[in-house]
Amino acid sequence: MLIDLLRNLFSGGSVDLMSVISQIFATLFIIFCILPLHEFAHGWAAGKLGDHTAKYSGRLTLNPLASFDPIGSLFLLLFGFGWAKPVPVDSRYFKNPKRDMALTAVAGPLANFLAAWAGGLIYFGLIFVGKVAMPSFLYIFFSAYININVALAVFNLLPIPPLDGSKILGAFLSSRALYNYYRYQNIIVMVAFVVLFSGMLDGPIWALVNLGMNGVEWLSLLPYRLFGLV
Repeated sequence: MLIDLLRNLFSGGSVDLMSVISQIFATLFIIFCILPLHEFAHGWAAGKLGDHTAKYSGRLTLNPLASFDPIGSLFLLLFGFGWAKPVPVDSRYFKNPKRDMALTAVAGPLANFLAAWAGGLIYFGLIFVGKVAMPSFLYIFFSAYININVALAVFNLLPIPPLDGSKILGAFLSSRALYNYYRYQNIIVMVAFVVLFSGMLDGPIWALVNLGMNGVEWLSLLPYRLFGLV
């Protein structure tokens, strides 16, 4: 994201201003529209499973101000990954706490994948139905929008506390293993982020992001293929 553009600029490389503006607009759209959707999905899923904490605390909303986190938003602009203010979830209201917490957790990344798919549908709809000659601004906007959503989904699925993936993993651990997992979560987090920022996992993570991107593109093109528009 912007950190890469700044590095390129300081190293003497050229910067495409249109590309920068398009990516910033895509990122701001995600901050104010999609991150609230991600958190809403958590709260909605929790409510369906018996926990209405998000609703009673006023967090079952798409209002971006309710979910806005300045540090998470800044990280998204700079590094391409970030977060919103998490909705409160109380597993004591779940009938099956481990399973229902995992289902609540997976709802967030699923919302990002669905948002990416919706972006793909609109993008290809403009091309194949609207017969729009795609301006570079829109092309970069949709590319960044889809890429960031998929990257956020993949990042959140990593089994690192407090990411959603840690709660999904919890459904497959024994009670004792889960206790130890959260007992040592601070150590796990430190080790995991050292590994992440060392770049050791860049290859596998970006392979998963590319796989997700290919999946979103295939699903986005599918209805147009079915109607013979492609």
